[in-house]
Amino acid sequence: QVQLVESGGGLVQPGGSLRLSCEVKGSMFNIVAMGWYRQAPGKEFELVARITSGGSANDGTTNYADSVKGRFTISRDSGKDTAYLQMNSLKPEDTARYYCTADQRYSGETYPYWGEGTQVTVSS
Repeated sequence: QVQLVESGGGLVQPGGSLRLSCEVKGSMFNIVAMGWYRQAPGKEFELVARITSGGSANDGTTNYADSVKGRFTISRDSGKDTAYLQMNSLKPEDTARYYCTADQRYSGETYPYWGEGTQVTVSS
């Protein structure tokens, strides 16, 4: 059974930094992308950052929500099937539950997997 396990969340003051990690546990082949979403109370899910993989021409391509560009960086260690989200200059509006995702592709279809999330609270 495949699981995505997030870690690294917590309470941080405005302007501070956190690094989230997401480890894929179990055998998961042909991961074509990993990403981070977040959901604040009373709000919809928001794509925070995404990184492609899988050996294609666009391997390593990243994209970010406008609200986090220049502050957050997504990366991936493909050898460990782990993704990271480095979050700097955190703001109170970054407070949310952050979820890791992984897209697996086979037989021409893409199958998304989600972790259970980790809470990030930015407050003084």
